Amino acid sequence: MLTGGARSGKSAAAVAAADALGAPVTFIATAEPGDEEMAERIARHRAERPAHWTTVEAPHDLAGAVTKVDPAETIIVDCLAIWLTNRMLAEPRPGDADIQEEAARLAGELVARPGQALVVTNEVGSGVVPATPLGRDFRDLLGLINQAMVRAADHAHLVVAGRLLPLVDPADELGLIGRGE
Repeated sequence: MLTGGARSGKSAAAVAAADALGAPVTFIATAEPGDEEMAERIARHRAERPAHWTTVEAPHDLAGAVTKVDPAETIIVDCLAIWLTNRMLAEPRPGDADIQEEAARLAGELVARPGQALVVTNEVGSGVVPATPLGRDFRDLLGLINQAMVRAADHAHLVVAGRLLPLVDPADELGLIGRGE
């Protein structure tokens, strides 16, 4: 699991890690080209990936897309924040509990696979409180989904300026949890 701010290097880190594994890679993309600028971003990201990788567009059904990939392949899911935006703006909008269930299903599918999976998401809890109810709901829901995905992951990293910082489970950190320290 790779989380971080915008332009922190999350996607580049996922691409480099997947490429280094040497297995076939399927890149599951969540972005939709809603306007010309976004279409250009998508094209730029696609051009940065190795041409022999498979790309699957899955703006709404990530878990379903994962189940269709050969279990031995490496998967990159990029990114949960855009997927959540797509789900929250869908008509009719699913409830927050339904979206969390979808995310839990995705985590379960990823954990059950023998192949590697790299999941990219945005860290939105370090900024200002959003000014709108929809923005606050997005921030809160993505925070909960990110926590659930990290709990399911073998490894999690915060990406800052292209550098990866390992995220340590507080229960593992020096055995301090439960000792009142």
